[in-house]
Amino acid sequence: MAYEVVAPKYVRLAQTIQRRIEDGTYPPGSRVPSENQLVQAFGMSRPTVVRALELLKRDGWLESRQGFGTIVRGRPEVVERKDQRGREALERDESQAPGRLVEVERVPVPARVASALGLPKRAEVLMRRFLVEGDGEAVELISSYFPAGLVEGTDLERTEPLSGGVRGHLEARKKVRFDHVTERVSARLPERDEAELLGLPDGVPVLSVLVVACDASGTALQVSDVLLPADRQELEDTYRLN
Repeated sequence: MAYEVVAPKYVRLAQTIQRRIEDGTYPPGSRVPSENQLVQAFGMSRPTVVRALELLKRDGWLESRQGFGTIVRGRPEVVERKDQRGREALERDESQAPGRLVEVERVPVPARVASALGLPKRAEVLMRRFLVEGDGEAVELISSYFPAGLVEGTDLERTEPLSGGVRGHLEARKKVRFDHVTERVSARLPERDEAELLGLPDGVPVLSVLVVACDASGTALQVSDVLLPADRQELEDTYRLN
């Protein structure tokens, strides 16, 4: 039996509020309905509502103002950061990038990827695996997964490096539009084939950046698992405090 994987309630509520901001129901500068009103309107618990609002504040859709409550800011401006693994995975020109395409095949969807794509267990997806190299050694391993229906009529199943990047290719061929990316960073031990490609000895972990690329409705179009040798990485970010 196949099981559909759905997002948590607070994420679904945040997505609903986000759509209402985008369609003008909650215009920029207006007050969001109170927690009590949202609880009654959506039939969800107060903790779920609070968590959804905090998520939207964190991502820049809403802000709290002293004496005014929660105010709509609108769609956040894109802030360029020095290190955006997700953008790189979407826009890397395989034909020009230093490295090589090591694998292109249809595979059973990995559990983490199935959850992100909203696919049932054992669904078939297309995997493209690219090894980035620099100064004579492996730098990162990118395994990108696509729903089977999305790759029909594209060049993604070809074993030659793709020119122009996956994002541009899919937007041109399938008339989809990539809107935003979520990155989830975790640490794990690599699979044997991953360790061999990255040239890692036994017991050396990797940092996994799971990149979920979605359209404006929140539907995932592509998931990439970017693996970085943990012994060669240091993550740093600088940000302002309000």
